[in-house]
Amino acid sequence: MREALPSKRQVLLACRGSSFPGHPVLSAAHELTELHGRKMAAGPDVRGELDSLRDELVNTIDCWVTSRLPPSHGAARVHTETMGAVIDRLAELTAHAYAALAHASGPELTRIWERLAELAIGYEDLASEVCTGRRRLPGTH
Repeated sequence: MREALPSKRQVLLACRGSSFPGHPVLSAAHELTELHGRKMAAGPDVRGELDSLRDELVNTIDCWVTSRLPPSHGAARVHTETMGAVIDRLAELTAHAYAALAHASGPELTRIWERLAELAIGYEDLASEVCTGRRRLPGTH
């Protein structure tokens, strides 16, 4: 039996600092959030190195996910992003949301947290659709 994709809750917990040793997707989500936090404070000379590390983590997620997906239906629509890219955006928004708690207020803070909540729901929908074969990810058949 194939291991299911992590739930929205698990991904958000990983992005918020919970450790999930042994689960490559959740470990990568945790590391991606830390990298985004470091990137916000880093100078331009360090950002390229951090982006390379991000690319590696996104690739780790994509390889794990595609190795566990069931075949998609012939009419399955392709999503515009890989699962790794979606989780990377969740990690980035999480880092920005927590940074905003210290620096933002009112509408800006609300907007950031709403974007994070909407993307988390989008992740959950995408995970459900690819696991049932109704949608496929770029590069999969």
